[in-house]
Amino acid sequence: MKKSVVLLSGGMDSTVNLYQALKDSDVVLALTFNYGQQSAPKEIQVTRKITEKLKVPHRVLDLPFFNNWGQSSLLDRTKEVPRGKQVSIDDMDVSLKTAKSVWVPNRNGVFLNIAAGFAESLGAQVVIPGFNKEEAVTFPDNSQSFMKVTTEALRYSTANAVQVHCYTVEMMKSEIVALGQSLRVDWSLIWPCYLDGEHWCGQCESCQRSKRAFAAQNVAVGGYFIN
Repeated sequence: MKKSVVLLSGGMDSTVNLYQALKDSDVVLALTFNYGQQSAPKEIQVTRKITEKLKVPHRVLDLPFFNNWGQSSLLDRTKEVPRGKQVSIDDMDVSLKTAKSVWVPNRNGVFLNIAAGFAESLGAQVVIPGFNKEEAVTFPDNSQSFMKVTTEALRYSTANAVQVHCYTVEMMKSEIVALGQSLRVDWSLIWPCYLDGEHWCGQCESCQRSKRAFAAQNVAVGGYFIN
């Protein structure tokens, strides 16, 4: 059985990928990154709970240098994360605008390369991020093509040619919920929200996409949201 390293933010996509990876591989490490994002405290809390429940080795890495890159509202507390009527997940022009607001330069590129270093050192052949087809439209570093070129680069930068694989990269959010249901994912443990707090805000783009996906699969998660 191959060994894998999973990138775990605690959101829907990465959590479902972790559950599936545990069926298909020996998960030697789940990596969570604190890069200064507003949701970091909650992400760290939920990923610890998820990995404790699933008995997966877990490590949180601090990446403070991200604060020097760009003007993302995820990092800059003086900027407002688009919420409510500022978000329209079915309007491409609006989605491109909100994506620009929360964009963090080269975030997934850095994450995958760090994970690949851990993978090689731990004898793992695969790095597993939580990507999806729905958000790849506005976030190209969620796409199959991004995974392909990153895997190609890792042939040169890792001695064991670490590969990037994602179970959900060609799935819409509702399909990911369906897969999670089949894997018996504990949705009460995840944190899909761009913000910190006791409950998912229900208004940011990530929450809105999650709400729609859960509703499409008739999964009741209303109690986890503020709105």
